[in-house]
Amino acid sequence: MRFTKKLVLFFTISTIIVGCNPVEKHQDSINKQQIGYTITPVDIKNVKLTDEFWLPIIKRVQEKTIEYAIKKCEEEGRLDNFLIAGKQKEGTVKGQMPFDDTDIYKIIEGASYSLISAPNPTLDKLLDSLIGIVKVGQEKDGYLTTWRTINPAKPPAPWVKVVEGKRWESLFMSHELYNAGHLYEAAAAHYRATEKRNFLDIALKNAELMIATFGEGEGKIHGVPGHQIIETGLIQLYQITNKEAYLTLSKYFLDNRGNPENHELFGPYSQDHISVVDQDEVVGHAVRAVYMYAAMTDIAAIKKDTSYEKAVNKLWENMVYKKMYITGGIGSRHDGEAFGENYELPNLTAYNETCAAIGSVYWNHRLHNLYGNSKYFDVIERTLYNGLISGLSLDGEKFFYPNALESDGVYTFNRGECTRQSWFDCSCCPTNLIRFIPSIPGLMYSKSKNTVYVNLYASNEALVAIENNSIDFSQKTDYPWNGKVSITVNPQKNAEFTIKLRVPGWAINQVLPGDLYSYATKSTSKNSVTVNGESFENIGDDGFIAITRNWKKNDKIELDFPMEVKEVLTNEIVLENKGKVALEYGPIVYAVEEIDNKNGYDKIVIFDTDVFEVKKEANLLGGVNTINNEKLKAVPYYAWSNRGIGKMKVWIQEKSKN
Repeated sequence: MRFTKKLVLFFTISTIIVGCNPVEKHQDSINKQQIGYTITPVDIKNVKLTDEFWLPIIKRVQEKTIEYAIKKCEEEGRLDNFLIAGKQKEGTVKGQMPFDDTDIYKIIEGASYSLISAPNPTLDKLLDSLIGIVKVGQEKDGYLTTWRTINPAKPPAPWVKVVEGKRWESLFMSHELYNAGHLYEAAAAHYRATEKRNFLDIALKNAELMIATFGEGEGKIHGVPGHQIIETGLIQLYQITNKEAYLTLSKYFLDNRGNPENHELFGPYSQDHISVVDQDEVVGHAVRAVYMYAAMTDIAAIKKDTSYEKAVNKLWENMVYKKMYITGGIGSRHDGEAFGENYELPNLTAYNETCAAIGSVYWNHRLHNLYGNSKYFDVIERTLYNGLISGLSLDGEKFFYPNALESDGVYTFNRGECTRQSWFDCSCCPTNLIRFIPSIPGLMYSKSKNTVYVNLYASNEALVAIENNSIDFSQKTDYPWNGKVSITVNPQKNAEFTIKLRVPGWAINQVLPGDLYSYATKSTSKNSVTVNGESFENIGDDGFIAITRNWKKNDKIELDFPMEVKEVLTNEIVLENKGKVALEYGPIVYAVEEIDNKNGYDKIVIFDTDVFEVKKEANLLGGVNTINNEKLKAVPYYAWSNRGIGKMKVWIQEKSKN
């Protein structure tokens, strides 16, 4: 990773100012298992991507976006706030959001995942400097929210209501607990990456304050966070330390949502209208929601809580079957950044916050770890390739906060712009992309006792340890541009075990689970899976082809999921898309941009007899497949709006020639 001399100098000086020396490595063993889950992800340090699709995206974040975001945070006073709170610098609160602290935490988290994938002494030293600055802003008892420490009576945002300037008095919007949650998530990632305690100790000190402050018992505050994420953060700390109190507090926050005897309810916006175990429809602020559902899934797994399990299953079905965009995006309304009603899926005014897409992946990954079903990775794959990476420009320095499915070139859907912006006053999405994208290698494989799950297809070298054996995997593919995959299997010792190969939903004529979307014509192409030339066809109820055999060195798996242009229809209940189709090729959703269709863009239609050609265009948008016929040219949705302002649409009018 490269950093400007100015940045390196700044952080070196900051380290001296705050007196932060890296703490020696913690000698205790790190708990790397996900307690409660029988299926666990393969650690990203054991998955080395060589992929021509994902590796450039990850490198872009590592080499450009992290540095860019640190500069922005420095310019806007995010780092100064910690120094001002610690009285090492004079000044008032800088920035406009009560959660600005979390931008630093998310940068540290993403950079930590980068360290796991590729050790980097310069980056490691930089993180120690950032952590040292954060430590300055922490109060003696562990409290850490800089705006309140600097001036408790004057929040940076007018919608944070304070009366007496006391801690915790405005939990609905103060984001004190949200700040803590991102702190814990980042500290856990940094500890796993480096085994240093310098950031973990800051988080644990804060968590101890939370335990002393909230929960059941005399003198404690009864309440829940307005914006969820502390719940999964506490569980991360529990996974590392095995301290039951962290898990207990996380469950307390969940158990008491919708409980009017505990606190004055925040309402559906914060999923605080009824008990979580009674919720069966995804409502309110979409990011808050999916963070909460992820925590509920953790509780279902760890506590074997069937009431939580039933609730998350109902919520997942409602979201995927009735409220998900074809891109995997969620949250249809700008108002409240919220889910709409069932089947409310507008295109021009679609919200689809980038943070919500990221949260959906976190939740679906947990559900896969709980059940081992491929349908969760169908959602993850669709989200990753479409509605998530669309949030980041091809140069790594511009961002979508919402991700619309249509643009007229006039409506300023993206926080005042109709194209990507270089930054936002609320910069949660850029820094969330930073924390998420470097962790993508951890999605590729999962494992249980004697089984390896191949979840996603991308060129990589991986080492997977199972019971009494370890296996080297070498995967080579040009996915998502074609469906041919070659996997070489090299076990440490010849032995019987199971490899489960995911069959993507699109390859078996399923757009997404449920009937929200369907293909206009079912493909008759035949998928092929062979091991050393022997064919395997049986797809299990879990959506994987399970191959149990005595594996030996240089066994070769060959997969071929034929790709063809497919037209997608929406359930007729969705009035917005009636009489329209969308185009897909493999896992990629396509969009028609005005820049490619200057003659007659507004008159583009697709006839039911149209034939399409797929072209590989190495010099377009970083190298993409385009879909073409005499009437149109379509590009991958994720890459739209990288060539200036213009019109775009995913859903195209369809007509019959009869």
